[in-house]
Amino acid sequence: MEDKRYKIVYLTPALYMAGGVERVLTLKANYFAEHFGYDITIILTDGKDKPLFYPLSDKVKVINFDINFEELWTCSFLKKIFVYLKKQRQYKKRVKEELMRLRPDITISLLRREINFINDIKDGSRKIGELHINRANYRNFSEKDSNPIKALFSKFWMHSLVGHLRQLDHLVVLTEDDKKSWVELNNVEVIPDPLSFQPTRHSQQSEKRVLAVGRYSHEKGFDLLLQAWSKVEKSCIDWRLDVFGDGDRTPYEQLMSDLGIDRNRCTLHGRTENVEVEYVNSSLFVCSSRFEGFGLVMVESMACGLPVVSFDCPWGPRSIITNHEDGVLVESGNIDKLAEAMTKLIRDDNQRVSMSQSALRNVERFCIERIAQQWKQLFTSL
Repeated sequence: MEDKRYKIVYLTPALYMAGGVERVLTLKANYFAEHFGYDITIILTDGKDKPLFYPLSDKVKVINFDINFEELWTCSFLKKIFVYLKKQRQYKKRVKEELMRLRPDITISLLRREINFINDIKDGSRKIGELHINRANYRNFSEKDSNPIKALFSKFWMHSLVGHLRQLDHLVVLTEDDKKSWVELNNVEVIPDPLSFQPTRHSQQSEKRVLAVGRYSHEKGFDLLLQAWSKVEKSCIDWRLDVFGDGDRTPYEQLMSDLGIDRNRCTLHGRTENVEVEYVNSSLFVCSSRFEGFGLVMVESMACGLPVVSFDCPWGPRSIITNHEDGVLVESGNIDKLAEAMTKLIRDDNQRVSMSQSALRNVERFCIERIAQQWKQLFTSL
């Protein structure tokens, strides 16, 4: 029996940014269209005149409504309410018209503004939600907020969200731990993100270099990493640390000065166009995140043969790293433990090489072929 060639519509804000969600969506859409012959359409709301950051197959169609929700970033609080409501009405109308025209088999929301109305559109398609961040940090709302108004709003918002998610055919999350956090739902499936590239070579464990990759933002914990590195560099005098990522490096540069870190052996770089080269020319990867939806850079680094030292933060690292086999998990936020684990692996060449080989084996479970099959099974089950 020939496999069904599904018609699938994805809904996401934009594809011009160099983010993990954008990279994963592009990768999956390309694979589904090229290898499974699926009819894939991606509907966007923003970035009309901006080029797509990641290359998209000619077989994947893109529709940009040009609603420009990004205008909200520049509005005052009161104006933001009216502008949002107007744009949201416009978005709902356009999505309904497009789905009724396309009549897809499956509609996939990346859980942005359309989650509020997607289940109400009777176009005949099955509805799936994809969540790329753990529940605790989704939209950064906390019911324990010290501000009572914010806490009340958060509680109302989460109650409303759960109601929408319950109506989906499936909610797909990245880890088993995050699945357990959605206690109100019985429609949650786990499918991790796929490895975003197939390395052509891997680390020979000869470079005395530690690597970190991510945005210069609070959740990535580079302030914690620098505090740990200030301890490591004192005893590992022939090793260096390189950090690559988007964002404002200024506060981290200042922290380096405050900590007296040797700038000849620690450099904060901007985003790199060829991250594979940086992985291959390193011998250890470190993740200092306060939280992770998944941790795609850890998967990438392991595919290039790097052992990973990581905080055991919610929820990604523990679903990727097998502790003391292909990396080391340390207590979340514990700077001394992070420094200790890095120092130990820096000094133990044999253990690093052993972990490097394990990383190369263990990471195969995240290859795009295997992840795509999991999605295919989910689609077929609907």
